[in-house]
Amino acid sequence: MTRRVVVTGLGMVSPLGTGVEKNWEAACAGVSGIGPITKFDASPFTSRIAGEVRDFRSSDFMDKQQIRRFDIFIHYAVASARMAVEDSGLRIDAGNGHRVGCITGSGLGGLSMLEHYHQVLLEKGPRRISPFFIPGMIANMAPGQIAIEFGARGPNLSIETACAASTHAVGEAFRLIREGIADAMITGGAEAVVTPLALGGFCNMKALSTRNDAPEKASRPFERDRDGFVMGEGAGILILEELEQALERGARIYAEVIGYGLSGDAYHVSAPDPKGEGAILCMKTALDYAGLKPEDVDYINAHGTSTVLNDLSENRAIKAVFGDHAYRLAVSSTKSMTGHLLGGAGGVEAIFTVLTLHNGIIPPTINYETPDPDCDLDYVPNTARNSEVKVAMSNSFGFGGTNASLLFKAYPSK
Repeated sequence: MTRRVVVTGLGMVSPLGTGVEKNWEAACAGVSGIGPITKFDASPFTSRIAGEVRDFRSSDFMDKQQIRRFDIFIHYAVASARMAVEDSGLRIDAGNGHRVGCITGSGLGGLSMLEHYHQVLLEKGPRRISPFFIPGMIANMAPGQIAIEFGARGPNLSIETACAASTHAVGEAFRLIREGIADAMITGGAEAVVTPLALGGFCNMKALSTRNDAPEKASRPFERDRDGFVMGEGAGILILEELEQALERGARIYAEVIGYGLSGDAYHVSAPDPKGEGAILCMKTALDYAGLKPEDVDYINAHGTSTVLNDLSENRAIKAVFGDHAYRLAVSSTKSMTGHLLGGAGGVEAIFTVLTLHNGIIPPTINYETPDPDCDLDYVPNTARNSEVKVAMSNSFGFGGTNASLLFKAYPSK
């Protein structure tokens, strides 16, 4: 018998704030977390805006030694994991630690620490490089440190599949529980690359919005006047558990995980397949995995980056998969409020999708002012919507043509 998997804990840090409640309230209110970059002097760059985390204090979650040794993306990951484990009420001890694992996603890992110690090397020489530099910035130290913090000795993986990394992480964690390899997983992702090097790279790709005079209006997925994505940072961590275990311990269940799809475009290093063929395959695979028909889905938290090519490709893919039902679907992009958390996006967006099912509220796509005739679906424009959502999908697509889709179901079934 196939084991069922549910979500029992949530933790989040994003440009909308620290903590799930603060994030959910802001998302439902249509608040933008995007503003001028304050972490460094961004004046030489064509894009000078980002979704920075502004209210986070590492000292609330880690001791001074850990704060010094680890890149900020690990701070975000550990903090979100602490919130999620506490929210779930899951006890991890010597008796069950081998059945609890951790999988997280990150696109670039500790880029800010890499930039810092490269500068140290150039200015002060190799002897001044910290011995903690390498373990402090590698991407797999996020699940590694989370496992150390909580004694989770089960499967431990770091996934680096660009902007699909966190969604792949949640999907793989789901499969491990479903197949009986683990009973619970701490999963999601983190990213913190609002740095000069990353900003310069994306600027020179002409991928970023240059709406510097109105940053809160810069991220506008599926809207006619979109001009690029906005970088964001943060983390989203979920606790997944086998259903019977969760019921036995009286856990609060937010939603059930029922499907997972992944695919590759095999098309281009950074541009999506214009026909959306990889995204189509990915979404169809998730539906097949769950044993659902397209018309069973009520809502999609879209990848929706606010780039011309991605939004158009995803729109086409949704229509190809869902047919006439695509026009009855609610589709929104919470990146309009958080910006694009790159490898951390899928974790945060999975949480928003789960909360949509749990609370019966669909967060909006803000800054939707002028419809794009080529993007013609219901994007829940500007205002959150009360709606009974039974099944929801979350999409993430990344550079290299890597794609991931998750399907969640309301619990108990509505």
